[in-house]
Amino acid sequence: MNIDIKLHKNDLPDDLNLGNVIAVDGEFMGLNVRRDPLCLVQVSSGNSDAHIVQFDRNNYNAANLIRILTDESIKKIFHFARSDLAHIKYYLKTDVNNIECTKIQSKLGRTFSDNHSLKTLIKEFANVDVSKQFQTSDFGGELSPGQLRYCANDVIYLHKIHEELNKILQREKRIDLYKDCLKFLKTRVELDLALFKDDIWSH
Repeated sequence: MNIDIKLHKNDLPDDLNLGNVIAVDGEFMGLNVRRDPLCLVQVSSGNSDAHIVQFDRNNYNAANLIRILTDESIKKIFHFARSDLAHIKYYLKTDVNNIECTKIQSKLGRTFSDNHSLKTLIKEFANVDVSKQFQTSDFGGELSPGQLRYCANDVIYLHKIHEELNKILQREKRIDLYKDCLKFLKTRVELDLALFKDDIWSH
């Protein structure tokens, strides 16, 4: 697949129109939100495109991106939204609205498997075996072509995966349960940011 990959410094262009359903992913320096900065956010319209925003980490001034993320009329598809939303809220100082999460979809729909990684879902639903070689690489500096391709792969397949997982949830009559899980997602992020990492429902 030929992918149109564009790297933007600090923010998305003023005139960029991505439609009303986009895929979103973030790259960080690690998984500790307060220690490990948000380096990149990549978005895709689902048309084999990837727009990668590399932030100025001194101010995170990304008004165009924030406007899209907060827009209630634009659906945002994440994979493991919990982690991305926490970093976005902490560093961009904003909530994301109208969220979907393919990891939650997979866990509720694909109960025949205990593997819900994005790599697995891309292979299952797009029949593409993507490389995760750069998953743990340094996204804080200059980006290599391999890193840019990795970032693009994290968003260009999410529309297809979301669509196929929705079919499973509808078929198995779990779509309402999924929607209820999404209602709790922002609260789960707030708990993470307040350092409540454990399952608060456990004994």
